[in-house]
Amino acid sequence: MQLVWFRNDLRLDDNPALFHACQYAMEKGDTVRAVFIACPEQWRLHDESPRKLGILQSALQSLQKTLADLGITLELLDVALFDDVPKVLLDYCQSHQANGVYFNREIPLNEKHRDEAVAELLGNHGITVQPYSDDRIIHAPLLSKQGAVYRVFTPWYKNWLSVLSNGLPEVLPSPKAPAKAVDILEPITVPGAEVFREDLWSGEENKALDQLQRFCEQKAEHYQAKRDYPSIAGTSTLSPYLAIGLLSARRCLHTLFEVCVKQGFHHEDCLNHVWARELAWRDFYRYLMLNFEHISRGENFKQEPLSRGWLTNEDAKRAWETGQTGFPIIDAAMQQLLRTGWMHNRLRMLVASFYCKLLCLDWRDGERFFMQHLVDGDFPSNNGGWQWSSSTGCDASPWFRIFNPTTQSQKFDESGDFIKRFLPELADLDSKSIHWPSQEQRLACHYPDPIIDYKEARQLALDFFKVDS
Repeated sequence: MQLVWFRNDLRLDDNPALFHACQYAMEKGDTVRAVFIACPEQWRLHDESPRKLGILQSALQSLQKTLADLGITLELLDVALFDDVPKVLLDYCQSHQANGVYFNREIPLNEKHRDEAVAELLGNHGITVQPYSDDRIIHAPLLSKQGAVYRVFTPWYKNWLSVLSNGLPEVLPSPKAPAKAVDILEPITVPGAEVFREDLWSGEENKALDQLQRFCEQKAEHYQAKRDYPSIAGTSTLSPYLAIGLLSARRCLHTLFEVCVKQGFHHEDCLNHVWARELAWRDFYRYLMLNFEHISRGENFKQEPLSRGWLTNEDAKRAWETGQTGFPIIDAAMQQLLRTGWMHNRLRMLVASFYCKLLCLDWRDGERFFMQHLVDGDFPSNNGGWQWSSSTGCDASPWFRIFNPTTQSQKFDESGDFIKRFLPELADLDSKSIHWPSQEQRLACHYPDPIIDYKEARQLALDFFKVDS
């Protein structure tokens, strides 16, 4: 029997481990089984959000049905920590006479150490381990002409584009059924899973693929013009699917290209599409985490010791977490996160800048809060975004770049529609006042006073960051 170990790759389409396990089984007349291993205590340490676990559970239940139709039984194994995985996997293999285990690699350090321990233990017991590529679009090592690992996005991106200019990476089809359909033993229940916004996302792979297709056909053409405006449905909102592997990044790029070519664009135009660049950023943050392991340990990418420490202000931190800062666009963004488990990308940059620059609070606490609430929590991307905003990361925002929440609000939510949606207490204010209500308006609307004076906080931040510039 061949065993497929699912992790953040809960799909049939473009799943190398599943594809090759099924292919081998069909050639040898063998069978295939599959497992997913829940690690609730490890998830708690990694700040995985209950909503993300909710969509993960939905995806596993859907995957369980589609695999059953292919003759593959998917079961849930449950342990506390990654350290417990090798033994439970060995026990399962031995009890089901599995002689091969297939999985797709993961990049963060804890996951790499877990997989190394699994490979060693299973190998010592004569069980073949077949790891396949991780979820990056390009897996070949991208190095500078001097053979060095890139530390800046732009030259890395040029190399990334150069590789893809010679052709897109292979996307594997869904596997053929290696056996007759089987019954589902027991529906999968994931510990810690809570309700997620099923009106916004689905755990079914075919619906995720449909949403990808619709985005590429209907919205991608206008993505650059609309992506920064949170009141407009101008982004893909596919990130929850990428976070749990319901979609592969390679499939996303292929679908974008297929649609662009049909619309008359050349290969180079497709490659330079703004959304393709966003997929490149996702690859880049994974590239960094793969090559600079200290990132996985919660350390600054820039390893020079800081001469000053982050401030401690529990009241300000709590106001930010609950959307009570008195800055309407910040509070509306945080309410979107708390209510939906998702936040518009422009607003992620804005609230992170507010937290790290204007409040001078430790980016790690903001990163952790996001992971604890995001339905699309993705360690490499979330870490990269927070380190960018705090000027501690690779190719980060300059230390003196500090977003003004009010002018950002006026620029990207001019009529205040987004603010009104998530701060209904301000819905009656005009399009000018809603970005910065007067004292009288705040009292009438029961909206809090600002927790900082922007000009004073900005100067404090400049003095704070200049020390290490």
